[in-house]
Amino acid sequence: MVSYQPKDYAGKLAKYFLHSPITMVLLMFLLGLGYISLMVMPREENPQMVVSGSTIIIALPGATAREVENVIIKPLERKLKEIKGVEHIYGMAMDSVAVITAAFYIGEKKEDSNLKIYDKIMQNMDMFPKGIQQPIIKPLDIDVDIPIVSVAFYSKDGSLSETELYDKVREIQHHINGLPNVAVTDIKGGAHHQFNVLVDLNKLAGYNLSMGQIMKAVQAIAYNVPDFKTRTKNNEIVMTGVKFAIEDADDIGNIIVAQYMGSPIYLRNIAKVEEGKDIQNFKSALVTYKDENGKFTPLQNQVTLTISKLQGANAVVIADAVKEELEKYKDEFAKDGIGYIITRNDGERANEAVNELVFHLIISIVIIAILLIFILGWRESMIVTITVPAILAITLFVAYITGQTINRITLFAFLLSLGLLVDAAIIVIENIHRHLHSDDVAHNSIDDLMVEATDEIGPPTNIATLAIILTMVPMAFVGQMMGQFMRPIPANVPVSLIASLFVAYIFTPYLALRWLKHKEQHHV
Repeated sequence: MVSYQPKDYAGKLAKYFLHSPITMVLLMFLLGLGYISLMVMPREENPQMVVSGSTIIIALPGATAREVENVIIKPLERKLKEIKGVEHIYGMAMDSVAVITAAFYIGEKKEDSNLKIYDKIMQNMDMFPKGIQQPIIKPLDIDVDIPIVSVAFYSKDGSLSETELYDKVREIQHHINGLPNVAVTDIKGGAHHQFNVLVDLNKLAGYNLSMGQIMKAVQAIAYNVPDFKTRTKNNEIVMTGVKFAIEDADDIGNIIVAQYMGSPIYLRNIAKVEEGKDIQNFKSALVTYKDENGKFTPLQNQVTLTISKLQGANAVVIADAVKEELEKYKDEFAKDGIGYIITRNDGERANEAVNELVFHLIISIVIIAILLIFILGWRESMIVTITVPAILAITLFVAYITGQTINRITLFAFLLSLGLLVDAAIIVIENIHRHLHSDDVAHNSIDDLMVEATDEIGPPTNIATLAIILTMVPMAFVGQMMGQFMRPIPANVPVSLIASLFVAYIFTPYLALRWLKHKEQHHV
């Protein structure tokens, strides 16, 4: 029975939980909560940063670069500068096209920034000259633009053409894009199917034709003709469909380009039409790998599939899901002679980084325990060591419910605060130890001694912890990229320090009462 009346909330917490049956249940609950938070929290290598910006593309056919600069670039730059939060504006004028990029300060909300850009352009459409095409606004999204997984596909025996390999990868892309939390998939390299029209310039001049006539003729017949339906007198529905106008190279060759003295001029008369790949694509990528004998194979063409994730999603889970999806095509790949290499896996790197830092965290806790054995004793050292996982568990749970991810900076914040987390517990256990070995121990009950020892150090410990927390607060106001990158430190260190107070005041007296022995004193 505790007769001592504590004055600070440190003593009040110690008094309430000293003999409470829920104290150990609470400790187990906190440890379990921390473990679950560690397992379910999204993992990534680096913290996500909010980067806002948009690229505006405006076409003015027939205009020179100087005209584009004067009538589009400069007026639009002045209007975009009116938007609050815009840091830089970059404009580039080319013949017939204007490209303007507006970059916001790092930390500005993406949705609000994109809406500001759209509104400003729509409100000032009247300042653009006649003949411009509808502006194209492409927002910058760092979560989507930076892939977390890249897979390079190649033909092992060279039996597949570039277009066939490209078609296979497109089929895989469709299925991977349907995986949960996958934002965007993109194909880099490769060549897709295309009809190539190789015009003979001599014949073109002989027929007195222009390239524009050929382009219009091909474009006019390339549109899909939709299906239609009608009703007959018998109230029956008759459905009629028109096949695609272009199905092979011969269909293109039979396009009538012009009339000459009543006779049609076909495209095949002035050009060679062949079915192949996009010959205008001069970009290619090569890959080499080690064969079964450990030797590098010759360089060969490859097609890369990149996968990006949604913001806040777990890179580890998505990367594993992509690998599982690729395993489903194992037999098909073997049949077609397709091989693949995962050239980038941020999920694996993030998992390794997190696991390595967690391992170092455990080593740090063990080192602290060993050092405390020589300073306080092994019983006191065990009590202080047990409080550390409970503090980290609370911090992990708070980080999880506030939408944070586990990354190297989050765990660095834990390592940074690790030496500070044990301060409160050490102060409490040291004061309890002093009371247990004082001369007047026989005059007080052991329960009163635990509560009084905790209550005594409450105010100074609270003030000392608050002073440390205040040193972390200015870091939360650092702007730009560094502020975004280091944000987990001011977000987690104060939480862990506050949690260390409650854990020290609740569990340290409880464990000390059951594990520590007081020195017997004899008075005459």
